[in-house]
This record gives sequence, structure tokens and C-alpha cells, in this order.
Amino acid sequence: MLAVLAVSCAKPQPQAFQVIPMPADVTVTDGAFCVKGVAVAVDSALDELSQKAVGRFVSALETATGAKTKSGEGGISFVLNASLAPEQYTINVKADGAVVEASALNGFVYACETLKQMLPAAIYGSAKAKADWVLPYCSIQDQPRFAYRGMHLDPCRHFWTIEETKRYIDVMTAYKLNRFHWHLTEDQGWRMEIKAYPKLTEVSAWRNGTVIKKDWGSNDGIRYGGFYTQEQMKEIVAYAAERGITVIPEVDLPGHMVAALAAYPELGCTGGPYEVWTRWGVAPDILCAGNEDVYKFLEAVLTEAMDIFPSEYIHIGGDEAFNEEMGIPWDHCPKCAAKMRELGIKKGPMAKHYLQNYVTARMQAFLNQHGRKIIGWDEVLEGNLAPGATVMSWRGVKGGIEAANKGFDAIMTPNSYLYFDYYQGQERDKEPFGIGGYLPVEKVYSYEPFDGLTPAAQKHILGVQANLWTEYILTPEHLEYMLLPRMCALSEVQWCAADKKDYARFDASLDHTFAILDAMGMNYSLDCRGLIGLDRQPARTPEQMEEYLAKKDWGW
Repeated sequence: MLAVLAVSCAKPQPQAFQVIPMPADVTVTDGAFCVKGVAVAVDSALDELSQKAVGRFVSALETATGAKTKSGEGGISFVLNASLAPEQYTINVKADGAVVEASALNGFVYACETLKQMLPAAIYGSAKAKADWVLPYCSIQDQPRFAYRGMHLDPCRHFWTIEETKRYIDVMTAYKLNRFHWHLTEDQGWRMEIKAYPKLTEVSAWRNGTVIKKDWGSNDGIRYGGFYTQEQMKEIVAYAAERGITVIPEVDLPGHMVAALAAYPELGCTGGPYEVWTRWGVAPDILCAGNEDVYKFLEAVLTEAMDIFPSEYIHIGGDEAFNEEMGIPWDHCPKCAAKMRELGIKKGPMAKHYLQNYVTARMQAFLNQHGRKIIGWDEVLEGNLAPGATVMSWRGVKGGIEAANKGFDAIMTPNSYLYFDYYQGQERDKEPFGIGGYLPVEKVYSYEPFDGLTPAAQKHILGVQANLWTEYILTPEHLEYMLLPRMCALSEVQWCAADKKDYARFDASLDHTFAILDAMGMNYSLDCRGLIGLDRQPARTPEQMEEYLAKKDWGW
């Protein structure tokens, strides 16, 4: 009897079902299927990248369990099911094994991540771990709410290496995001190699110092910069593609171009001299809209970008082109005035917007000729936006709503909910210095992309993205702290149907997520657990924390 009791007590227990983002349809039943040393069968009809995705899962399983898998039936089977949508997958785990079905790479990637999250967090690590390596008996049918599920990264204000960028993509993969928006050009640094214009990396990629916090008159005097070679960018494209992620590059125009002007001053209205900006904010200098050499420059840049990035979309910026307080060069430029006369643009407060519309439409037409589409920040709506453009709504939700109502596709990235450079805690003295704002994980989770939209307009919302600008983020540790766990909340906004979201359930799942992030070696905020800042100082006494949790509104 004692022997039987001992065996009963030692029965492996599956990890509690704490998958983020929560799958669309899940049924968990009693029972567990052991995966240590399991047999794995892979349908020969799977394409090469899907087979590689399964291979990464198997490798992680073998590393974590310390046991080699076997080829054959009766374990985990990965099966091609052409009737499923490209990002859809199913998982069925029973006593006789587990069957995973998908029709394409993304479905298999997401199925593997769901399997991993159903297992002990150590599967995301790099060493053998003692744990109950079992899956719960379950049936899962899953697919995302939105086709576009993005995360943005700014390497211009502060530069991130290829390896740091891959880590960023790794955590995106774990939470089923599929678009990486790479902001590669700025006033403070140009980050992409363009062979037709070599000074962009010789000059534009480097600044002669950086402003100290928000003291605009200060400068640390330290030369700073870096750039990605075309081969490095192709490496990131391939790395992301293997994980079902499309890289969307951004060449911000016609503003945010001071770094380019520092190398090629003839492209500006005044001819310079210009210097790569050492402070933050909106620079007054801008590309000259009346200079045909500017369009030759932009077409050359975009041509090389298209050779590197196979994405359907190229982001062409369009934001913050005009600094009203510091002056607008277009207002005093003979070439711009001549271009406005040619276009029939009358003088007045809207003239600059109509001239920007021309620049945008010209680049849009050029990219369309090459089978590509544009995304622009919501400022591109000011004036007359050419049909076929996609609007990225960042100044709150207004731009996205306006775009959708006018029949333009839109991607929702409102700063009020999805700007991850904002503070996570209200005790700013305990937080690393930042740009301002307040955006706790609960508020990220509360965002509903269809609010304020009619059913007809909702059809134009392609998806949701969060943005991470890095003016005040200098280290990978700080970058990851600002990203996580807010990106996990973002993933449920992007993936889960509105009626499937449940903040209490999500919050309960975060403990498993924190263990996963620990295994990955990622840094993250614990503000939602009452610990503030990079050094996780207590924000509240245990008594205050108990009172805080009792009053907390979980009903998002």
C-alpha cells in the first residue's frame, strides 16, 4: 500500500494552462502525456521553414528534458492540414499522443509556442531541468483576431546590435507577433547602408554627442552611432522570416531627415551646413520638396530597401515634418514655391500639407510600381492622401478612426495605450528616467481597437502595434524592461477576440510568463507585482499591497 501511495503521489502533474495570448478555443481534461524522450513524427509535406520551426521545438525539448526524442508514431505528430488558414492551428493531446495540425509556417510556429507554454518554463532556457515534462490532455483550436500584430523598435536614438535585435524578435515569437517595424532613419542617426549614397553611413550614422536627459543646452560630447550593413539587415529579415515575422522597414520622410542632410546638404532647402542632431524633438530642417535630386535620392534609397526587405509594406513616415516654432524651410524656399505653383497649391496654412501630400503620393506611386504599398503615420491624412495608402494612428485613436471612415486601411498604435517608452509606475523617482506619460500593463490590456468605429469602418483596421522609441533607453536591460510584460498584454489585444479577454486570467498567467522570461534571460518590469524600477524596489508595504489588490478593478 505504501508503495502504491508513493507512486500515486509522484504522478507527474501538467503545468497549469497559462498560455499567453490565450487561444481562441481550449478544452482541458484530466490526464497528462509525457514528452520526455517522446517520439516525433513530421509530415513530409511540411515546407522547409515549417520543418525548421518544428526542429527548434524539438531541440528545445531535448535540451530541457535531457532526453533525445525519437522519430516515429505514438508521440507528437505534426501534420499538414491544408483546410486551415495560414495562421490557424489545432492541438489535440490524448493518452495515445499529441497531434498538431496547421497549413503553413505561421500556424506551426504558433502551435510550437503554445506547446512550449503548456510545459515548464525551463523549455525556454538553455540547460537541462528537473520537472514534470508532461502536457495536459486538451483540445485547442486557435487563430488570431488581427492579421497585423506588430512591435516597433527605434535603433536610431540608441543603437541595438544584431544580436540584441534577434533577442527582441525571439520574445515577439514567443507571444505570436508577426510584424517587426524597424525604424531605420532619423535626425539623430541613419542606420541602414545605402550603397548609392555611402556618406549615409560614413557621416549620417554618427552624432557628436547626446543631450543629457531633457537639458536641451547640454551634450555629453561622446561620439555615438552605428549602422547595419545590407548583409546584416538581410540576416535579420531571414531570422524573422523563419519565425513567421515580416520585417517592415521605415524610411521616415520628408521630415526626420537631418542626419541625411548632414551628409548631403544639397538635399535641404538652405544647403546647410547641417549636423546630425544631438538632441531630441522635432527638427526644423526637412528635405526640399522642390528639388528633383531629392526624389532621385529617395527612389535610390527605397530601391535598395526593397532589395533587402521583401515585405508588402514599406513605411515612409510622414510624421512631425513641420516645427512651427522653429520655422518651416518650405515657407521660404524658392524651389518649394516653384513646385507649389506648378501643382496649383495656393498659399495658406494648408499649403505645406498639400505639398507633403505630393511627396507622399510620389513615393507611393514609385513603390506601387514595384508591387509595394506604403504605411504612413497619421499626419499623412492632413490634406489629400492618395488612395491605397495605409495609415498608422499614433496620436491617439483619432487618426485611425478618420482613416477607416474615409476608406483607408489603418493600423492602431495610439500613444495613449501603446507607447512603451512611457513610464510603467507612478513613482518616477524609482523608475529609470523616461520621456513621460504613464502606461501600466493594465491599461495596455484594456485597449479595444474597434472603439468608436462602425462595423463598416472596422473592416479597415488591419491590426494593432506598440511602439518603443528609445531617446532615453540606453541599455538592453532597460529596453527589455520597457517592453515586458507590456508586450504580453499587447499580444492578447492583437490575438484574442474582445469577449475572450480577461485581465484576472491574464494576470494570473503572468507568473508563468515571468518564469519563461527568466529562462530566456530577459529583463522585465514587476510593477504589476508592486516592485518598481530596474532594481525592483518595493512600491508598497505588504499591507498596502494587500489593500491595493483588494481594490483593484480586474474587469477590463
